[in-house]
Amino acid sequence: MSATLLSAWENTVSAAPDAVALIDATTGRTWTRGELDANGRAWRDAHGAGLARQTVVLPAPNGAEWWRVFLGLLHADAVIAPLDPGEPLAAQRATAAAIRAAWLWRDDGLEQVAPRPTRARDERRLLKLTSGSTGTPRALAFTDAQMLADGRQICAGMGIRGDDINLGLIPLGHSYGLGNLVVPLLAQGTAMVAGVAALPQAIADAAIRWRPTVFPAVPALLRALTLAEIAASQLASLRTVISAGAPLAPEIAAAYHDRFGGRIHSFYGSSETGGITYDRSGEAALTGRSVGTPLPGVQLTPGHAGSIVIASAAVFTIGNRTPGAHRPKDRVAFTPEGEVVLLGRAGRTVKIAGRRLDLAEVERALRALPGVRDAWVAPHAGRAESLAAVVASDEVGETLRAALRERIAAWKIPKRIVTLAALPLTARGKTDTARLRVLLDR
Repeated sequence: MSATLLSAWENTVSAAPDAVALIDATTGRTWTRGELDANGRAWRDAHGAGLARQTVVLPAPNGAEWWRVFLGLLHADAVIAPLDPGEPLAAQRATAAAIRAAWLWRDDGLEQVAPRPTRARDERRLLKLTSGSTGTPRALAFTDAQMLADGRQICAGMGIRGDDINLGLIPLGHSYGLGNLVVPLLAQGTAMVAGVAALPQAIADAAIRWRPTVFPAVPALLRALTLAEIAASQLASLRTVISAGAPLAPEIAAAYHDRFGGRIHSFYGSSETGGITYDRSGEAALTGRSVGTPLPGVQLTPGHAGSIVIASAAVFTIGNRTPGAHRPKDRVAFTPEGEVVLLGRAGRTVKIAGRRLDLAEVERALRALPGVRDAWVAPHAGRAESLAAVVASDEVGETLRAALRERIAAWKIPKRIVTLAALPLTARGKTDTARLRVLLDR
């Protein structure tokens, strides 16, 4: 019989029930594997009757309650749809209705969404919720085997061990959190620290007290660490620091290395595929040359015009026209060493004065300028056939425009450049393009 998330967890618990599994950085409370599992079983006994194969939306924040409900749902044989906890209740209900979930988790219990709950008839265990560019929730169905494959490929590629401790700031319900935090605990007992505020001093305090060894992060958090008054000794326990969710500027990787002596490892993945590539040495992040090489078990096949097909045991199959393989909208190139270079998203071509232009080309030119940490380019809202940009930099827009004149043709240079300390991010650590569009429309 194939392993499931629950059977993998039960094996992990039985191997060392008294091993620490979860640490609450706010209260100092720790939970062993056995205690976490008992909490999950208690939740199942109180709320799980009749939930078998029904979809339950879980918008709990990182911490003991998330694990209590998640494990309870596994024990109840439910289909789990983790959701960002920052969504307003009305949005949570709308998402639950859109994906035809039966129930929505609330602090005081379960709220029934569907008057006549249906039961999944296939092997789906978890729904990753992604809105894409439309804002409409889309549910990608994954099986136990696919989730386990993703976590195991990530652990093998990144060298994450059962005796490691993860610093768990990224959302547990996002694909990044599921692969790097949730499955490693379920399948091999990798403990995690939860409840840490996304602030440099809070991160440093947690690192000193709890000695985490692995830190899955996003560029904005890592940049904040490099700018804070933190001694290198405060982060000395961190052996592996990972950056994903948005492009990592080489400036951030270099600043981190100079301040703390360690290297940041770029990580590329998607909701549809889980982890894809990883910069094992951290050298690629320092120069921005690539996002590393494929993780173990991941096969990449180049396609037309920079497209790529990703195949692995972690790629979703239910509802996938090509089960086990996915062609993302990202365009890539390969270095002679087999590293993957991200070139931008397909479908971002515009016409400027009758000439076609890929917006990613202008973004790359901006990011290559000294002092630029990130950039986002879009058509100018008030000026036909012109561009506008939001740039994370301490330089003023006109200085950046002047620097661009030495790198790209004049017609490609944005007519308007808004500068910020950092680009706004969603709760999942991705660039918040909706907020950027509002900013440029002002």
